[in-house]
Amino acid sequence: MNNQETNGAGKQPNQPVDPNQPNQPNPNQKGKRRFNFLWVYAILAIVLIAVNFFGRDSVSPREEITQGKLKELLKSQEVEKIELVNHEDAEIYLNSKGLHHYFPEVQTVGGSTSTPNYTYKIGSLDRFEEMVEDAQQDVSQPVYITNVRRNNWVSDILAWIVPFALLIVFYIILMRSMGRSMGGGAGSIFNIGKSRAQLYDKNNGTVNVTFKDVAGLEEAKVEIMEVVDFLKNPEKYTKLGGKIPKGVLLVGPPGTGKTLLAKSVAGEANVPFFSLSGSDFVEMFVGVGASRVRDLFNNAKSKAPCIIFIDEIDAIGRARGKSAITGGNDERESTLNQLLTEMDGFGTNSGVIVLAATNRADILDKALLRAGRFDRQIYVELPDIVGRKEIFEVHMRNLKLDADVDKEFLAKQTPGFSGADIANVCNEAALMAARKGKEVISKQDFLDAVDRIIGGLEKKNKIITAEEKKVIAFHEAGHATTSWLLQYAHPLVKVTIVPRGKSLGAAWYLPEERQITTKEQMYHEMIATLGGRAAEQVVFGQISTGALSDLEKVTKQAYAMVTYYGLDDEIGNLSYYDSTGQQDYSFTKPYSEKTAETIDREVSKMVEQAYQEAVKILTEHRDGLTQLANKLIEEEVIFGEDLEVIFGKRPWSSKEELPKAEPVAQVAEAEQETETNA
Repeated sequence: MNNQETNGAGKQPNQPVDPNQPNQPNPNQKGKRRFNFLWVYAILAIVLIAVNFFGRDSVSPREEITQGKLKELLKSQEVEKIELVNHEDAEIYLNSKGLHHYFPEVQTVGGSTSTPNYTYKIGSLDRFEEMVEDAQQDVSQPVYITNVRRNNWVSDILAWIVPFALLIVFYIILMRSMGRSMGGGAGSIFNIGKSRAQLYDKNNGTVNVTFKDVAGLEEAKVEIMEVVDFLKNPEKYTKLGGKIPKGVLLVGPPGTGKTLLAKSVAGEANVPFFSLSGSDFVEMFVGVGASRVRDLFNNAKSKAPCIIFIDEIDAIGRARGKSAITGGNDERESTLNQLLTEMDGFGTNSGVIVLAATNRADILDKALLRAGRFDRQIYVELPDIVGRKEIFEVHMRNLKLDADVDKEFLAKQTPGFSGADIANVCNEAALMAARKGKEVISKQDFLDAVDRIIGGLEKKNKIITAEEKKVIAFHEAGHATTSWLLQYAHPLVKVTIVPRGKSLGAAWYLPEERQITTKEQMYHEMIATLGGRAAEQVVFGQISTGALSDLEKVTKQAYAMVTYYGLDDEIGNLSYYDSTGQQDYSFTKPYSEKTAETIDREVSKMVEQAYQEAVKILTEHRDGLTQLANKLIEEEVIFGEDLEVIFGKRPWSSKEELPKAEPVAQVAEAEQETETNA
């Protein structure tokens, strides 16, 4: 995994913006606060409430009186009239006598006022009328109740308007929220079918990644340079009748820099770059994925020449009709059909090139990979030692390094690491140095970071009994002894019985970087893997559960040798491996039950032979095993030099030209024991 998906050289592209796209923020609005329409809704609600509560007629203050005072006014004949409004409130008007008694300062017209002087809240109409009649039994000129029907138009109108207004406000807020959550452009659900691609444009300063920021991908860069050259000088190819590939598929393990390589193409070619993930086409609504594909290609054609980059294209490009459960993938398949149509529909030299990346090219639809669509595949592999050194140089640009940091040495100690792994190593080393209060990052910090990533965090305070520690020491010493004494086993670098992560002990090896592996090499690796359990059997006469990860690794390797690589004499030169991935949807095995029994028998025999071979080696070197285990119990960490002192130098090490282990915590492939290590 050459270069990383996230480049650690400080050359990250800025946040993509394009004012012409419906989903992009306007760069001119940077630093300005956007107006929130919720304030409009809040002001509208306040106005409606104010009108409702303060819009009523309030010409003069009205005092609410009690029942006793009302009776007193009626008996003293100080009431001009009583108006019963809407059978709810009684308004009391005083005559000249009452006004002179209670409101001498009020100016009257004809001995009375135009507004009520008192109000009385009635509970029951019958009881109120009965109370008024009883209070005026001895009065010669009684006052009778007048019923008045009065309409409050403001309240009536608001009673209808306010609920509808609140429903409209709620609907607008709901639609805006749904639009944002489901990808509708400009926060509207009506733009849900628009493309969600982010536009990177070098003219706007949003693309600043070039090939110099991509390390360890020399072969891939050579292949993709043709695409860049076409975008820069299309006439060079079109005048001869040549056609540039319409689609380029980047295939490789995670973390190898496929996305970064695609962005560097946009930076080198200086053209617009549409970037999105395959999952951006997937939506819960029918037809949305196909609509987004159409909108994406329409935008790309308007900005040609340009690049469309679809990351993780297997989200929509999975082979059609392969699922065992039908009916659930119609929307995904319709999206794929639209993508196939668009890729085969625009002009030959329109200047729109589609880049895509995936880790699972084997499950992609064949129609997607045919000539005329993705007619070129570029394999982005794990970096070799030279590539890892270049990646270290990229990620160390902004680090304050000590003089003892050797990039070539670190590259040798990290076989199998991807660019993303190396970026993580550099970051962890910087964090460890900062945690220790250092001014610069030393070589030991990088080695500790590698150990931390492979084996996990050290747990020195974990409670382990003396007997358990002894078993773990002999287990790890068994791995170290068998790997040292076998020609094709990976040479040991370091062994520790300090708990790390989920393991109680770990052994670090430095595997040889080879492209093919022989049966004998794989068999030696199996013997070394079973050396831990064999040491327990030889020394203690019993075995423990500590070899769980060893057994899992050996079982998988043995089945691979028998069923995939054809390395078993009984099964013969047959392979049941399916590189197309179609067996994932098959209900039957590609072999008979009788063959399955033969496979199980051969795997069991192979593993048992490797175990007996490990027991034999450790029995012959029992003294060296004991010395190594005792030294491990005493020091907790031993290195390859300690094994050389006990067992002597490996006679075949000079032929393999393996790098010499340093007397520090070095790395490679860590074999970890599980928590059940007893």
